[in-house]
Amino acid sequence: MKVYINGRFLTQSVTGVQRYAREVVKAFDKLIGTGYIDSTKYSFYILTPNKSISEFQLNNIKIKQVGRFEGHLWEQIELPFYVKGEMLLNLCNAGPGLKKQQITVIHDTAVFANSRNFSFIFRNWYKAMLSAQAKFSKKIVTVSEFSRGEISKYLKHGKEKIKVIYEGNEHITFGEEATNYIENKGLDKKPYILAVSSLNPNKNFSAIVKAMTYLESNDFNIVIAGGTDPKVFSQDGIDLPDNVIHLGYVSDSELKALYRGAFCFVYPSFYEGFGLPPLEAMTVGCPIILSNRASLPEVGGKAVLYCDPDKPKDIADEIQKLLSDRNLRNDLVEKGLEQASKFSWENCAKELFNSIND
Repeated sequence: MKVYINGRFLTQSVTGVQRYAREVVKAFDKLIGTGYIDSTKYSFYILTPNKSISEFQLNNIKIKQVGRFEGHLWEQIELPFYVKGEMLLNLCNAGPGLKKQQITVIHDTAVFANSRNFSFIFRNWYKAMLSAQAKFSKKIVTVSEFSRGEISKYLKHGKEKIKVIYEGNEHITFGEEATNYIENKGLDKKPYILAVSSLNPNKNFSAIVKAMTYLESNDFNIVIAGGTDPKVFSQDGIDLPDNVIHLGYVSDSELKALYRGAFCFVYPSFYEGFGLPPLEAMTVGCPIILSNRASLPEVGGKAVLYCDPDKPKDIADEIQKLLSDRNLRNDLVEKGLEQASKFSWENCAKELFNSIND
């Protein structure tokens, strides 16, 4: 049996869904190597547009560049031709709209739930595409019970027909750590609270900045990892305190060091299909203050402190609890490590593979 993987993600920048695809494919590659996936019965191929792709080392899965188009045109017009009659696995929401012999991983339905955060063209195209995926795909997979409910609600797809498979964390567990990064950036002078910024209003970074005004002490720094320029918040009338350090883009190894060195990680997002950053933080022993919305309680379980993302003072109160109680912080570290052990890219890939034959 040939299994083709929609490899358009290899032509894109690595954000959440591209990270998912890369880690799942690497896990598939290992499962073939160990014999869990019988290579005499199954052949895996990644098909990508015939353009520059990011470096991706695999031992047992071949990457083939096909077609003349790129982007959505390649995905909708050319990709179906090259996988005609064979199984196609789409790992990043999108796929050929009318193909039946395919499994599609839909991570969330944010274009329906938070349509104001997307351009008119983007949201309407994705609404149409996701609706087609839900209607024609052999199977829909998603990454949380929350997303299963959202897919059923917005795409009119029966919950019983949607399989939930959680994401994993080996990429942060076994990935390299930039051991001197904290010292080189001067972040070892004071304890710091870590946040991941984003231009997407859904990430709700401005609530963290507002929360800082409620804290009793400023004997710590707030470190922002991500590409957002803090000046973008000036339009909301938010003044960044002097103890905010903006790092800009950070690599995976630098992010791992930031998680490990942080006093805590704050993630007050309004809407997440899964929420990989909190899982990454827990995996390396960083205590978390997490939004109580969407899928995030599924990820955090009983191992985190929860906040109302609409109330900056509530975020501040949870930070204050950690600042005032070292035992609580240590307890969250232990519980976080236990909670993180429940997630695995290997298990994710095994369940996805089993879905092919269900």
